Amino acid sequence: MMVRVAIVEDNAALRQTYSNWLSHAEGLTLVGAFDTAERALLELPAQKPDVVLVDINLPGIDGIECVRKLKPRLTTSQFVMVTVYEDAQRIFRALAAGATGYLIKRATREELLAAIADVRRGGSPMSAQIARKVVQSFQRTPPEGGALSSREREIVELLATGLLYKEIAGQLECSVYTINAHVRSIYEKLQVHSRSQAVAKFRTQ
Repeated sequence: MMVRVAIVEDNAALRQTYSNWLSHAEGLTLVGAFDTAERALLELPAQKPDVVLVDINLPGIDGIECVRKLKPRLTTSQFVMVTVYEDAQRIFRALAAGATGYLIKRATREELLAAIADVRRGGSPMSAQIARKVVQSFQRTPPEGGALSSREREIVELLATGLLYKEIAGQLECSVYTINAHVRSIYEKLQVHSRSQAVAKFRTQ
């Protein structure tokens, strides 16, 4: 099955470059290329892309807010930021908004296509220097909500395997309600908003 990819990038030359890369890549189909977040918000939900490549520095609504607004409407889509910004604040704002990956614009064609393949497999692709900044930030700033309990750590490990809440509940012999409560506590302690972010942050501790 073809992977449906969309681009939100205001730089016309770069948008065309990415479009060419995607159009000639095996297994991928380009379903839309937008120069503003406003256009993407209007047209993308009908396209139902599997992966969306999003610039941060867009005119009008920026890329982070674009992801924040699109994520509830495209719950199965994966968003990868492709940007010049490497500061920790923007990285974490993007991840908190719903982005799954973060690449810098120096990424080569091979790196971009590999990131799309990675995110489709459930990964969170990041340029090497971005991953280093994320790790350094976690090391400098411990979770504000306190340490995870042994049961919470066990649940994060099970989340990392891709199990559903009801499957985790079955393994731990408790209710789905209990798992939900633990997951809310985990998210609060780790200061994250998704399974992938929780697993990534837990593994850097």
